Amino acid sequence: MTHRLLLTALAGLVLTVAPAGAERKPNMTQTEIINEVLAKTKPLHFPRGERLPLYVWTITGVGTDDEAEAERVLKELDARGIPVIAVWRPNDKEKALERALWLGRIQQRLELPICVNANACSYPFFNGDESTLHVGDDGKPFADQSFPGKKMGCPFALEERLGPMKQQVDFFVRAYQEAGLPLDFVFYDWEIDGPTEWNDAWAHSKKCTRCREHLPSLDNFREFQAALRLLRSRCQRECLARPVLARFPNAMVGNYHVNPHDGYRYWYDWYESDEIPAAAARKLDQRGKYRAWFHEFPPTEFTCSMPVVYPWYRNFTWYDYSNPDFRWFYSLLLEVSSSGGHTAKGVPSIPFVHWQLIPPTGKEPDPSVKQFSIAAYQELLWHLLLRGHDTFFLWCPGNDTGKELPQLHEVYAASLEYADFLTNGQPVTFDVPKRQSPVVSGVRLGNRVLVRRTDFTDAKAPVVLKVGDQEIRVPRADGKCQIVDLK
Repeated sequence: MTHRLLLTALAGLVLTVAPAGAERKPNMTQTEIINEVLAKTKPLHFPRGERLPLYVWTITGVGTDDEAEAERVLKELDARGIPVIAVWRPNDKEKALERALWLGRIQQRLELPICVNANACSYPFFNGDESTLHVGDDGKPFADQSFPGKKMGCPFALEERLGPMKQQVDFFVRAYQEAGLPLDFVFYDWEIDGPTEWNDAWAHSKKCTRCREHLPSLDNFREFQAALRLLRSRCQRECLARPVLARFPNAMVGNYHVNPHDGYRYWYDWYESDEIPAAAARKLDQRGKYRAWFHEFPPTEFTCSMPVVYPWYRNFTWYDYSNPDFRWFYSLLLEVSSSGGHTAKGVPSIPFVHWQLIPPTGKEPDPSVKQFSIAAYQELLWHLLLRGHDTFFLWCPGNDTGKELPQLHEVYAASLEYADFLTNGQPVTFDVPKRQSPVVSGVRLGNRVLVRRTDFTDAKAPVVLKVGDQEIRVPRADGKCQIVDLK
């Protein structure tokens, strides 16, 4: 969720394939995107109150240099619960800073949250310099090119890169502090860069004299994984999290797919190979191979969790459930429950979400893979909120905003009716049924439980849900939340 290093260049890799003969629309301007958002969403019926806003990757600016028009746009979007996001670009830092501060001053005057996409500041740790590459037995540098479009280097050669990378973030943060503009939310999408254990990384490290020197037990994949993830966490902590938190300790700072979890990750990113080392611990589930994942969230010192809940194309083929929607629902609910169930109360969870299918790079679409229905997708969004997540972060290319946002905004807006439950309540279950059956989630507040039941069969009987030392019966109520009183 992309949130990619170069959005324009990579957007074509993550979109569904267009029908033969179809022409792609030219890239939409920011004004066109905003006008489409305003036309396809309505102002909130229930007040947002303390709930986090709905973040949208493509709302990066107001599309105008006129301050009065900018205020109008900000107010219109805020009425829908959507903030405008500034963008920090270190390659054009003076101009980017001027634009970001201009936006921030207007947001401060209107008492709106100041949010920043700092993704460009998170690249590149591996900048192509020979000093950052692996070193062979012959003393010559070499790169790992098993990651699309990236020459990955040696994880133990990044010490000299930490200072410049930290400075890219600190340049902007310091200016916000000097301008008296408090940062509310700063996020990154740091993916294909820095220490990573997947694809052919392990094989390349075994050939590197520097890696062998730092990791005497390089033949143990789990130790290799832990060492690289700790290095990766250090990069994020020192260069991405601390520069913000040193000046704005109350800011939410997070990175794509860095979140608490149950020890496994239930999806593969678009650039990650299915071929995982035999020595890597994994959990089999039908044809799914879920990888053991290092607990990197705590050492990063990020202050918000950002799990990823996308219908990754390959997940559909892992399961034999007769209902296509349940295949998506089941695999996505595993990640929803893992991250939600292990995120401490008080740590905001801001999951990246996306509705349209994300096919593997460079492969023809499989006609057996069915699109996740809008109705089932909206049900999944409700279960996200009822399993400990606080809002949504929509990732999509600009041209797809009008396709992706309306159904998401509909759920977000409706959920505000239950803001008290969602803000102050406690999730009661993180169970994921192994068979195609009703899925129930709920949040307890005092002696009442807000529940939602989603059905994938014709079952009519109530579902028994255990809440503490009590059991409640949840009747079928398609498309509706229910409030059940405890004894």
